[in-house]
Formats: sequence, structure tokens, C-alpha cells
Amino acid sequence: MFVAKSIAADHKDLIHDVSYDFHGRRMATCSSDQSVKVWDKGDDGEWHCTASWKTHSGSVWRVTWAHPEFGQVLASCSFDRTAAVWEEIVGESNDKQRGQSHWIKRTTLVDSRTSVTDVKFAPKHMGLMLTTCSADGVVRIYEAPDVMNLSQWSLQHEISCKLSCSCISWNPSSSRAHPPMIAVGSDDSNITYSGKVQIYEYNENTRKYAKAETLMTVTDPVHDITFAPNLGRSFHVLAIATKDVRIFKLIPMRRESANSSGPTKFEVQVMAQFDSHNSQVWRVSWNITSTLLASSGDDGCVRLWKANYMDNWKCTGILRGDGSPVNGSGHAAALSAVGVPVAAQMVVGAASAGRKKAQLMPG
Repeated sequence: MFVAKSIAADHKDLIHDVSYDFHGRRMATCSSDQSVKVWDKGDDGEWHCTASWKTHSGSVWRVTWAHPEFGQVLASCSFDRTAAVWEEIVGESNDKQRGQSHWIKRTTLVDSRTSVTDVKFAPKHMGLMLTTCSADGVVRIYEAPDVMNLSQWSLQHEISCKLSCSCISWNPSSSRAHPPMIAVGSDDSNITYSGKVQIYEYNENTRKYAKAETLMTVTDPVHDITFAPNLGRSFHVLAIATKDVRIFKLIPMRRESANSSGPTKFEVQVMAQFDSHNSQVWRVSWNITSTLLASSGDDGCVRLWKANYMDNWKCTGILRGDGSPVNGSGHAAALSAVGVPVAAQMVVGAASAGRKKAQLMPG
């Protein structure tokens, strides 16, 4: 049976992000109280706070985990114009904290002149790379050339997006047919600029990122964006949280000639659009097989969306902020039926409702 749990996170201000690690056994939360907390799932299934520390001198907007191949590594970003990388280490034998783990700051990235609004690690196959985006409209890509020394990060790329950036997502595809690709969302409220989502692709010849596509139909501020896991598909699927939930399919067009050096052209299709939240949508998150999408909005609900065999997307479950299902047990049954280890980095309505509890959707 599906169970929703409420955790007293004890943050002193709004929680802005919740992030699970690769295995779903660890979780990080961040808040306007300038702190990050790390939670571990015990054998009893309960979540226990194992670390809490002040990370920035402003609100912490996002926190994210690196792949465990690179160790226990977190990145955070903040209104204080910086991003930071944190690593968990176990105390040495001559250390007062012998055998105990603690988190230390490995580096602070200070290139942005404005609030750093999102931070994401690149897919594992690209090595240890970190991307940030800022309110100044710049996406920055950093690389750790030596994964054993996380204090050294070099700025590899700066992409000017012309619009204030709010969120980023890497395309996770490891196919050689798909160059590295980043989707960038903007929460710029200037309505004269249409196309609040831009897709950038790495060009092997120029060794730079170039704009491949702008989703012109997205004209409202974008709060979250995420590529679906790619399990061998030739096309890409992108979910967007704006005043509604949208799912786009990006189909690479065949190149005119083999030596064409420009960015890939895409056929863009709208797979689904839902305004069921009747409010701003703040987070969207896929499960690992990309068969289920979770969204959370200012209505205080997490909604689950699933496609049938005809590729028609339907709402398959609704949870209120307190974890109770809407419309009785029917939705609870549906939730358990679709197997919800949704890797849902869901903070239910946190951005405006002022909630200080993390609402979890454990597997």
C-alpha cells in the first residue's frame, strides 16, 4: 500500500527544494534559513536528520546530489550569488570525530553577479561536471578535472540566454547519437519575450554550446524543467512546470548532410498539458522509467500523471499536502498500482504556502 510520510524538517523558514540521492536512501533539503539538511532512511523506514549546517549567506534555492560514483557530494546554490560543492568525509583516527561523517565545503563558485537560481550535476557518463544558472541570464558549466580533488573546478562554458534563468535540466541520454544537451527555463515576467524555454546543444566542432531550439509556445514564467530518463528512445521528453504542467516531445530531424555542423533541428510536439492544479506549478519530477510524472503546485497537492498505451496522459493520483489522498481510496489504490518510487523532489506548495515540512513520496 502506498504510504505518504510527513517529516518535521525543523527548518526555520521556507523549504525550497528536496533532493534524493541516486539510491533513494538519502535526502537533502534546503531553505531560506540558509541551511542544508541531510536525511538518511533507517532500517525502520524512518528518515533521520544526520547533518545540518549553514551553507550560504542568503536563501538556498536548490540542492542536488552527484552520482555516488564520485562519492557523497552535494551542490547548493543561493540568493547570495554563489554555488557551493560539499563533500561528506569520515573522520580520521586522530580526529575528534573519529568514525563519524561530516560535510565540508570543497569550493565556492563566485562567477555570478546575481542570484544563482539552479544547480545540476551533468549525467555520470560526462564525468564530474556541474551547471548553474543565474538571474543574470547566464548558464555556467564547470568541470572537476581531478575527481579526487573537489576543491578544483574550472569554468568550461558560459552560455548567455538573454533571459533571467530559473531552472536547468541535462538531457540524461548517453547515446552517441545525442550530443550533450541542456534545457533552460526562464521566470522572466516580461511578456514581450515569448519562448521561456531554450534548448542548448554541444557542438563537437566548435567545442561550444549553441541554441538548438526555443519553445515559443511557453510564454509564462517557468519554475521547473526536467528531461525524462532516456531508455534508448530516439527522441527526448521534457516536462515543464509553469502555470500548468506541460510535456513536450523533441524529435531530432534528419540532417541535410553528414558534415552539417549546426545544432540539431527538432520537431517539437506537445504530448500533454494539464491545468488541474489551477495555480502555479513549482516542481515536476519523473520516475526512473519515465512512465510517471509527479507535479506539485500552489493548490497544495502532488499530482501523478501516467500515459496509457495510446500515449494519452491522465491523472492517476492526487495527494494533499498532509499526505492524504483526494477522493477517497480510489486514488490511493491507483498510487500503489503504478509503483510510486517516484524520485519526487517535491516540496508541496512551499514557495508560497510557507510550509516547513517536507512531504515525501517514498518508494
